[in-house]
Amino acid sequence: MTQALAYKSASALLAGYKAKRFTPLEALDAVLARIAQCDPTLNAFRLVDVRRAKRAARASTERWARGEPSGRLDGVPVAIKDVTETKGWPTLNGSLAIDPKGPWREDAVVVERFRAHGAVLIGKTETPEYAWRGITESKLHGVTRNPWNPLWTPCGSSGGSAAAVAAGMVTIATGTDSGGSIRGPASFCSVVGLKPTFGRVPVWPVSPMLSMEHCGALTRTVTDAALALSVMAGFDPRDGYALHESAPDVLSGLNRGVRDLSIAYSPDLSIASIDPEVHRGISQTRRVFTELGARVTKVNLDLSDSLRISNDLCDAVAARVLVSLGRRRSKVTNPLFLASASRGAEQTALSYVNADLERSGLRAKMAEFHTRYDLLIAPSVTVPPFAADGDDPDGWRVPTAGSRWMSTLLPFDLTGQPSISVPCGFSAAGGPFGLQIVGAYGADALVLQAARAFEKAQPVGRRQPPI
Repeated sequence: MTQALAYKSASALLAGYKAKRFTPLEALDAVLARIAQCDPTLNAFRLVDVRRAKRAARASTERWARGEPSGRLDGVPVAIKDVTETKGWPTLNGSLAIDPKGPWREDAVVVERFRAHGAVLIGKTETPEYAWRGITESKLHGVTRNPWNPLWTPCGSSGGSAAAVAAGMVTIATGTDSGGSIRGPASFCSVVGLKPTFGRVPVWPVSPMLSMEHCGALTRTVTDAALALSVMAGFDPRDGYALHESAPDVLSGLNRGVRDLSIAYSPDLSIASIDPEVHRGISQTRRVFTELGARVTKVNLDLSDSLRISNDLCDAVAARVLVSLGRRRSKVTNPLFLASASRGAEQTALSYVNADLERSGLRAKMAEFHTRYDLLIAPSVTVPPFAADGDDPDGWRVPTAGSRWMSTLLPFDLTGQPSISVPCGFSAAGGPFGLQIVGAYGADALVLQAARAFEKAQPVGRRQPPI
């Protein structure tokens, strides 16, 4: 019963609480048992606050007993990525350069909203230093591993969140995505990873990634991703980039399907080569959507400039972050972050502005593209999971910044479009890979609707990892 309860979706937990089949306190005990069982191997959590979580679960249990739940996620276990401020818990960004003494007096907007909806916050999940790596490893916490095979990486930078969700150690976990950091780990861990439209979920306190940062959720089902977004989304004046509108209704039309939609399929976005097993799996999704009633067209969409544009913009951000640390910068050890900061320090203002101008051109290109196609499907990550002892799979090491095997994710951080990774299949070695579904700017509901249709037709996400 314990493991079965730990693996229930948020919607199933809420239905069970309402029917009094089990309580939030029992659900918390189930995920805490999974953490005790799995986390010594996976290293997905940086912090687990059992006392605070038990107090929240008891209060939720009492509310459900009275028939008075306080919100949409009352009693659901939630974890927060360790780049997101949480009152009373150190936010270390995976770095030795941040003093854990704090004080830690603020909740990020998303944390405020989870609390307001009764979620039971369990703790914080691991991330590479400053979330600047395609794997989840740092000098602060060591190596985070993949529940499908602990010899593999869960990807990064939301690798701790993805591993925790996949292993039944939490129901929902937050992630951030400025270079694929939600969708990549979702692909490697066979979970759902939603990157909403930029500005849909307010980011405050201010992220160093500024106009690149997206906050989203990792879950085991598309319905849970929609439920999480309904709680996280909506305007907040503290975020200057936040969309000035209420959270969209992404739940009522979730099961409408994809009939008569026009869907474009691009196997590599002209950015990176694709592993043959991943290519075969992703190409089969055309048939799935066609059988569901959509019109699917293979296109030659060239987004190959995205990696260079992203590097030029992000290098400047890394340089700024490093300078802001002052004397503590000597404690930064992430080699990819340091290399990026070094390039950023040499960058001219003109090259940065040119990169931002090219970014605007990319946005316009995709806006025009979506006048012809409702959705785009492509690989989430172009390879299955690889060994946890390096930054790249064999044969992929290149003398440039960024991880080319993640580069099919980058364009949509630059454009701000909503994008989701849903479980798609497994390699012969048992490594998961995901399908990426991309919509026009603002079309979060349609992206979730298509992801739900695919999930029902191809329910590979129901498989549980062997750990």
